[in-house]
Order: sequence, then structure tokens, then C-alpha cells
Amino acid sequence: MRTAIVTDSTAYIPQEVRERLDIYMVPLNVTFGDASYQEEVEITDLQFYMKVREQEELPKTSQPAIGLFVELFERLAREYDAIVSIHLSSGISGTYQTATTVGQMIEGAKVYTYDSEISCAVQGFYVIEAAKMAAQGKAPEDILKRLDEMKQSMDAYFVVDDLNHLQRGGRLNSAAAFIGSLLQVKPVLYFRDKIIVPFEKIRTRKKALKRIMEIFDEHADKGVPMEAVVIHANCEEEAIEWKKHLQELYPHINIAVSYFGAVIGTHLGEGAIALGWYTK
Repeated sequence: MRTAIVTDSTAYIPQEVRERLDIYMVPLNVTFGDASYQEEVEITDLQFYMKVREQEELPKTSQPAIGLFVELFERLAREYDAIVSIHLSSGISGTYQTATTVGQMIEGAKVYTYDSEISCAVQGFYVIEAAKMAAQGKAPEDILKRLDEMKQSMDAYFVVDDLNHLQRGGRLNSAAAFIGSLLQVKPVLYFRDKIIVPFEKIRTRKKALKRIMEIFDEHADKGVPMEAVVIHANCEEEAIEWKKHLQELYPHINIAVSYFGAVIGTHLGEGAIALGWYTK
């Protein structure tokens, strides 16, 4: 059985990796005024952060047009027996639901949609694993079962410089944003029940990052194989330094560096940084 693997742009999987693993990507959109861009296609993360600095108003984001899913799924249905489509959390975007709706309309291949309940490079962990299994000829049901297994240990914690981005975009409730701004705290945030919520309120960025490391250590000190990733919003040097520090402490863990692209960067703001992982 031939199974195609699809994801959206918020997995932020480099083009070279997508091409090597035969991963198909549907882009979300970021809009500045009247100009709309498909992230990872028409605007890079660096171009995005430069553009944000030049604008007075924050950009807006939107899920892929339904026509992009229809076009891609119909094309893949002519080449593949099945399609596994993995997307960012349904709690922060309608992308997963759109993929599910279109998947029910397509003939010629059965479409399996998967809600990662998270986003960014951590979402990418699911996609890359699925692509490797598809290349081995594994059945879609086996791929989904493996993704569910990964979800048991998949986690990510992050710190933002300005909670107002999340609040304005509707990804964090107003009370949490107001309290954070009032106290000038740097809360540690995470995904729970498909949405972004505060984990702990911490006064400084340094202490917030230290707290994330403490949480990570609870899993990493067991000596079992893990995949981890440091994700940054245009603060690459800090991310690389953090990665080097973590790698020295946990040589048995494969640690990568990724980024928050235009869509997720719109809601987190420049300077956000995160650590995500799962146990292999």
C-alpha cells in the first residue's frame, strides 16, 4: 500500500527534508493589511519578523483555503492508496477540521486526518515519523497507532516576551494576558487539551528557561532515547546556545533547533523560545 503524508506549514519542516521524505505541505496564511502571504512559500520567517517591525498593526493569520486541500488530495489520490494528513492543534486552528472535511469528499484514496494537538517542530516529529513508516510500506492504521504512542510522551513548554500577541490573536484568554502584563511576568506556557494555557507564572525569562529545563530533566535523566528541539522566534543565537548546553547535559538525546515561522510567530511574538520533546 502506498500512503502519502501531508502536513501544514506550521510544522516548519525544511523543504529539503520534505522533499527527501516525500512529505506534502499545505501552507497557512499571514496577512499584513491587504497583502496575504503563504508562509514557507511566499514569506520566510526572517522576512516575516523584519516586516512586523516595519508595521504598526500586528498581522493576522488564516488557515489554508479549502481549495488547496481539494487540489492536493485529488492529485495524491491518483498516485496513492491512502493519505495521512497531520495538522496543528484543532484548538488553535480550523486546519485539521478543513482537512477532515475535504478528506471525506475525496474519491480514489482513503484520507486519515490526525490532530497533533500541538504545533511547530513538535508537530513535525509526528510528520517525520509517519513519513519514515510510509516509506517502509506501513499501513495507515499502523502509522496512526504509532502517532498515538508518541503522543503519550510528546510535550513542549515555551516562554514569550509579550503575552499581548497571544491575547489579541485569541489564543490566550484576556485575563491571563492582563495578569501577565500587569505583573511583568514571563509565564511558562504549554498545550493542554489542545489549547495554550499558562503552566507557571515566573518573574524573569532566565528563571522561566531554568524551570523548563527542570521539567525536561524529569524525563531526560532516565537515560532513554529521546528527540528534542529548541524552537525560537528570531532569537537563533540564544536557541543555539541553549541547545549546546542541553546537549552537554544529555548526550544521549538528539536535540535540534527550529523556529517559529510567520503564522505561529504572529501569535507568540519575536523573542519567544520553546523546548519540545518526546521519548522514542
